[in-house]
Amino acid sequence: MEELSEEQSQQLQVALEGLLVALQDDLERSAAAGQAVDLDQPIGRLSRMDALQQQKMVQAQRARVQLRLGQVKAALAAFGRDEYGECRLCAEPIGFKRLSVRPEAPFCVQCRSRAERS
Repeated sequence: MEELSEEQSQQLQVALEGLLVALQDDLERSAAAGQAVDLDQPIGRLSRMDALQQQKMVQAQRARVQLRLGQVKAALAAFGRDEYGECRLCAEPIGFKRLSVRPEAPFCVQCRSRAERS
């Protein structure tokens, strides 16, 4: 793989900064929906079960967003260390095509594939 050009690097940094803001906004918007369901609220049993299921789905989605947010922050920090675009396992360049799809990707395609097979 080729290393990122300066233009590609800047483009990906802007994408990561935008993604950071979008993920933080998503967490703020979903905060209230993930709150505990009031079991004393006078609603039917099925409505309560539906509310609990909705709460669990929101909590799972928030956990995924928080994980991705951490990856985005780590990728932005890698810019400061001049390590962005390097695979964390093999230290080879990740490649612009993969980073264009997932700018916070910490691993190259080969290392990611090996990890998934393990």
